[in-house]
Amino acid sequence: MENLNLTGMSLHELERFAESLGEKKFRGRQLFSWIYEKRANSFSEMTNLAKPLREKLERDAAVGHLELVEKTESKQSGTHKFLFKLKDEHLVESVYIPDEDRRTLCISSQVGCALNCAFCATAKLKFKRNLDTGEIVDQVLFVERDLGIELTNIVFMGMGEPFMNYENVIHAAHLINHPDGIGIGTRHIVISTAGVVKNIYRYADEGHKYRLAVSLNSPYDDERQSIMPVAKKWNMEELINAVRYYTKRSKQMLTFEYVLFDGLNDSAEHASALKKLVSPLNCKLNLIPYNSVLDQFKRPSAKRMELFMQQLHPLNAPVSVRWSKGDDISAACGQLAGKYKKSG
Repeated sequence: MENLNLTGMSLHELERFAESLGEKKFRGRQLFSWIYEKRANSFSEMTNLAKPLREKLERDAAVGHLELVEKTESKQSGTHKFLFKLKDEHLVESVYIPDEDRRTLCISSQVGCALNCAFCATAKLKFKRNLDTGEIVDQVLFVERDLGIELTNIVFMGMGEPFMNYENVIHAAHLINHPDGIGIGTRHIVISTAGVVKNIYRYADEGHKYRLAVSLNSPYDDERQSIMPVAKKWNMEELINAVRYYTKRSKQMLTFEYVLFDGLNDSAEHASALKKLVSPLNCKLNLIPYNSVLDQFKRPSAKRMELFMQQLHPLNAPVSVRWSKGDDISAACGQLAGKYKKSG
């Protein structure tokens, strides 16, 4: 039988685990500190635990879920893409993005994805399974150990739809945020969704303080449905109502992400409709030039993007262009899963 893996367990769970071994509760707090604060990768590193306890842990438990298959570095930007193998041989990817004083990790929440967005490489894998809490958190721990850094920002924007793995994603975010553990602040953790409306309401009602981003990609319902099938289940009106509820309930600003495709959603008419749609909302707008994945979509020219930006003004919301880094190693937005080789 496979040993119990402690990576992904909460402080309370580790305290109960310690007690189940006949140990005092504080041993669980020590385990929590070693795994998350000190990023220990083996029980032998946990030097304030008695040797008999460490031997027992080596025999009956485990830490870490990931095996590194490949690490690729972009010569252009210093971005690193990590390809990990899970215990069941499935593969997932994480992307480290350095930017001046920000050290961001884009992490995955699922193996594959069920939403089938037309422009995304991960969608072509179809859905395999959800990652558990430990598999999500271990991406952070592994990359920090491997690169010898402390991350400043986490974005749930890798493989999968985070709000289709809601409980595990929220539990992972709590562990990443815990002040006695990894310790990344709530405003430096972003959870992205393609528009799973029922869980936007749930997220608002539960009062989470992590930043929320929603992939919009068109102001027109029929067009959005053609490239993002999730919009057939929850149409634009339902999505905007959920966003409005979230911003009022949480008192937080939401980020809309808008991928720009040449000749599809980048016209002056699109800009005007987008401005009308988002202006009443407490939001900011990230424009993302499309990163090459499929031949049917192309990035607009710089001139066309500039005209789109001009048409948005004046807009009662901050607007920025987010140039994805790592497209030279297939690590940019929408490109993850390019090295996936496991057969279905």
